[in-house]
Amino acid sequence: MVVGLGESGLAVVRFLRERGAQVRVNDRRDAEALGAAVREAEALGAQLVLGGHPKSAFEGLDLIVVSPGVPPLTELEEAQERGVPVVSEAELAARFIEAPIVAITGTNGKSTVTTLIGEMCSRLGRPTFIGGNLGRPMIEAAGTDAGAKGGLVIAELSSFQLERVSQMKAHVAVLLNISADHLDRYPSFDAYAAAKARIFERQTAEDFAILPADSPDLRELIVDGGTVVLFGGRHGAVRVVDGVLTDTQYSLRVPVAELGIRGSHNVSNACAAALAARLLRVSDDEIALVLREFKGLAHRMQYVGSVDGVEYIDDSKATNVGAAVASIDGLAESDRKIVLIAGGVDKGGSYQPLRERMVDEGRALVVLGEAAPLLERAFAGSSVELRRAESMEDAVTHAAALARTGDTVLLAPACSSFDMFRSYAERGDEFQRAVETLGGQA
Repeated sequence: MVVGLGESGLAVVRFLRERGAQVRVNDRRDAEALGAAVREAEALGAQLVLGGHPKSAFEGLDLIVVSPGVPPLTELEEAQERGVPVVSEAELAARFIEAPIVAITGTNGKSTVTTLIGEMCSRLGRPTFIGGNLGRPMIEAAGTDAGAKGGLVIAELSSFQLERVSQMKAHVAVLLNISADHLDRYPSFDAYAAAKARIFERQTAEDFAILPADSPDLRELIVDGGTVVLFGGRHGAVRVVDGVLTDTQYSLRVPVAELGIRGSHNVSNACAAALAARLLRVSDDEIALVLREFKGLAHRMQYVGSVDGVEYIDDSKATNVGAAVASIDGLAESDRKIVLIAGGVDKGGSYQPLRERMVDEGRALVVLGEAAPLLERAFAGSSVELRRAESMEDAVTHAAALARTGDTVLLAPACSSFDMFRSYAERGDEFQRAVETLGGQA
């Protein structure tokens, strides 16, 4: 059975049917909501059980593969108690991949670092797969040249994907950071951190566990034998020294001012990516070239434009408080104030860190979506001026009115997007269109 017929679930159905497995698909959504995915699954010969999770659908199974977005289900736990293996899509993929796996996780920065490492490793001349939680499902690497012994698989993995891994082993495992996120799913921060830490399971001394030097407590999460290598901070193997990104053991030197991505948090991401690439034997020259040329991913600290002396930045991918704080930190300047647009679906964490940073660096906050009342309560009594918006266009209009020449309007929602938008990307696109409209009216 494949539970969840999203992009990764459909990829698993394809993979299993190509290998002759009988496949049953289960999803709480109905056929109308799932659309084209249902038609493709039916064409592949899968049996579909939609609109809920009836207990009868979980009988007679040899294996259950769970898609990342599926929440904990009693039916899954009961099947596991009966002896049915329950695995994630990433775990299934790993069982059919012979190439070394480079796995990247963390609350923030995963996609940027995964893409950077992928760009760097593509210079090795080996077949290289880049995907996972970013873009292509990891299962699509199985059976390809990139997934064979001579290839390389670089995968971003979320906590959801790591929950049910058991045999997957990463040759290089990168944990960028952990801050409160997905507390609407996990019973505690420790449970969320434990899911992230599964990226290090089954590592041996021949493998590498990459961690931030300024978070020594994260070392406690490593229970297996990967060789620990640190990045950033004051003691990382790759860190900033006098304004220059430096590999302290090799010749890599790139002035921070020459990096293609902006923001102090992205300097840390660049250090992590450079260290991983060096451990995979990418040359210093190739690493430096990518660091200078890579301009970042869409909706991640993406410069949209300037209108009437006000800069507009799209960081719609900042879907938790830690990411929004990192966005603000990355833009913090003594003479530049931030007008923040935030809100969406609340994820269960505290907004206090966001309030503290905005009191220091912000001028105003425009809130929208389901979490608007929570944000208003969190910022009540602060020096930050508050406005509520009904749409993204409305939010940009409010922000423009609040901003002064030299300020930055930053979309860093600190929430997921699914109350008003289909994805963070659609939310970012709406922001960019609103800014373009504003520019046309100026």
